[in-house]
Amino acid sequence: MKKNIALVFFLMLGVFGFHESNAQFKFSNLFGSKDQPKKRKTFEAYSSVSIGVGSSHYYGELSPYNRFLQSTINGVRWNASFNFTRQLSPQFGLRFGLTWARIFGDDNYMDGVPGFEANFMRNLHFRNDIKEFSIVGQYDFVRTAKGSVRRAAVIPYIFGGVAVFAHDPMAKPDKTLFPDQSDWVRLQPLHTEGQGLPGYAQPYSLISVSAPLGIGVRYKLNHNFDLGLEIGYRFTMTDYLDDVGGFYADPADLATQSTLSVAMANRTLERTAAYSGKDRTNGVINYLTSIGVYNPGSGVDPFTYSSVPGFSDRTDARGNSKYKDSYMLTSVKLIYYIPTKIKCPPLR
Repeated sequence: MKKNIALVFFLMLGVFGFHESNAQFKFSNLFGSKDQPKKRKTFEAYSSVSIGVGSSHYYGELSPYNRFLQSTINGVRWNASFNFTRQLSPQFGLRFGLTWARIFGDDNYMDGVPGFEANFMRNLHFRNDIKEFSIVGQYDFVRTAKGSVRRAAVIPYIFGGVAVFAHDPMAKPDKTLFPDQSDWVRLQPLHTEGQGLPGYAQPYSLISVSAPLGIGVRYKLNHNFDLGLEIGYRFTMTDYLDDVGGFYADPADLATQSTLSVAMANRTLERTAAYSGKDRTNGVINYLTSIGVYNPGSGVDPFTYSSVPGFSDRTDARGNSKYKDSYMLTSVKLIYYIPTKIKCPPLR
């Protein structure tokens, strides 16, 4: 994570450095020098606003980094955004953005995937609506010689910066156990890993920071409008976009909160996947047989077990704290360039 933040920092440093040298060049052009005549300023700063929609992709415990392509495809959701950009120089702009993105993950995507049987057995899922405010620097690879009207037909660019976002992971309870519960329940107040209880860590924050980094291209439609395509990756500072990051809590400790806390913390022995509604019987039998705790010929219902080895004690990992969660956003944008000079009709 530190390497990723450093990459963003040096990228921004380089972009600001280029902008500074460019600004000095314009300053000398504007005022001239003792040896040169005064020249006219050629670039005019301008502003634009945009609205965009696109896809969102989550990476974390429920959508592993080492299956990046599959994780990008599985659980794809949506995002919508609004941006204001001030173009400060021929190649550098500062952008302020508001984004609402939904992300999703489900262990049941791992059903039958070799090497990920334990993920399937864990049987967790979530969705999370992220509300993000970002400030990024945007560097264009093609110069705009004057104002927005004379911008190039195609402008590729890169961007990097910082964002603050609010999030709130939720999941569906097992309706056979909790028929009166709403379809989606908030996970953080349930202390699913014991957070906030005596002897456990503090509850994770629902406000966090990320480092957006990405690329895009703008296509000129006419004097006032562009069509933009963009993809951006968010390196976050939290491991709890999915409510998973540490170890299992003692069910007795969770029971002091509610039976719902106990059920949502450990979902290994649910017969039906709560989100997709798929029967998990064969996958559960295969996993329990592979670890030597179940005999398929015994006739015993495996869902009557009280617990599963590796998924019950406080020393059993529920998640992997080595890597923070992240998400990627794609966007198609309609960009409007605000005229720098508005002509008023003559008064008569």
